[in-house]
Amino acid sequence: MPTDVWDRELNELFLRIGGRFTRVEPRRRMRDYVRGLLGPVGRKNSWQLAEYAGHQAPHGLQHLLAGSRWDADEVRDDLQAYTAEQLGSSDGVFIIDDTGFVKKGTVSAGVQRQYSGTAGRTENCQIGVFAAYATSRGHTLVDRELYLPKSWTDDRERCRAARIPDERVFATKGELARTMITRALASPLPIAWVTADSAYGQDSHFRRFLENAQLSYVVAVPKSQQVHGPRIDHLIAQAPPDSWQRLSAGSGAKGERLYDWAAARLPAVWEFDGDEPTRQRWVLARRSIARPDEMAYYLACAPLKATVADLVRVAGCRWKIEECFQSAKNECGLDQYEVRRYVGWYRHITLSMLAHTFLAVLAAQERKRGEEIQTRPSSWTSRRPRFAVCWQLDPTTILRTGATR
Repeated sequence: MPTDVWDRELNELFLRIGGRFTRVEPRRRMRDYVRGLLGPVGRKNSWQLAEYAGHQAPHGLQHLLAGSRWDADEVRDDLQAYTAEQLGSSDGVFIIDDTGFVKKGTVSAGVQRQYSGTAGRTENCQIGVFAAYATSRGHTLVDRELYLPKSWTDDRERCRAARIPDERVFATKGELARTMITRALASPLPIAWVTADSAYGQDSHFRRFLENAQLSYVVAVPKSQQVHGPRIDHLIAQAPPDSWQRLSAGSGAKGERLYDWAAARLPAVWEFDGDEPTRQRWVLARRSIARPDEMAYYLACAPLKATVADLVRVAGCRWKIEECFQSAKNECGLDQYEVRRYVGWYRHITLSMLAHTFLAVLAAQERKRGEEIQTRPSSWTSRRPRFAVCWQLDPTTILRTGATR
């Protein structure tokens, strides 16, 4: 992309959020900080970002994160409006996941020894719960919350030392996720679906919250998840062979992510759905082609007209937040901060998300020139309901068997 186009787009973004910085000094420092996050800087901390910007010392950028007056939540709101304008679509998917930031010591806000999916083990780290927004136009991070363990929220003196507000009390990761979804529903982002991994999907309160908010969802659950009595893995084991169909869960680095999928409609629950349900609940399973013993399980709630291909598309969108984490860390310094206090964490993370969204928008503009129309296969409804569910048969099987009759 030509440099002048890059500069013009970035300056327009700076103008959009510039009003959040009432003084000229923090406004200039914010621009230098974001340019540094986007630039070829080895480690994107205040020292190296200051050197890249031509500052004699890092104190100005450090003050931007720690001492100057501006609200990171207002910048987040602007980021969501920018994302809605540039990437928004009526079938937008809101994705929830968390990631770890390995840290030394005990004074960084929220740090303790806890399991980090990023490291794949228990580490001394901070955990951030994030939301990404994905459409066919692109995907980016749009919200964030720092998880504070009870070892922090039960120690108010420790919290005050890290500048954690007194009103911030303990909240589970699921509660933080619900807070972000509530905010997103009040934002310009058009959201039709929510997806999340099993840490969130197995929480019945989380699923009920989504249904009450009239949001469709496809969420992963563990194999032990009970579905109207039986475990989900036992239920899927009863799927007839012709219910499995090969579908793509989206494009990956090595091409289409093809898996075998089985889906079944669940019976309505009168207490929740009434006499005339407007949504349909599903169970869904994903089976590896190369290693058939590798299975993943999902629960879904979708509009009545939704197809298996729709559910698979949304389930596949969950990987997009992993891509966001990887690119935001590698390209925008998401995990390269050296702040310890609560406010500094939110400010750095928000500016890194802003830089990442800028890159996602530029990439979407580039792709738009070569956009192709894609069609999705529709599902077929089985005429042989079994085990009180309605299995969805592979349409290619139906066509093949029908042709031989």
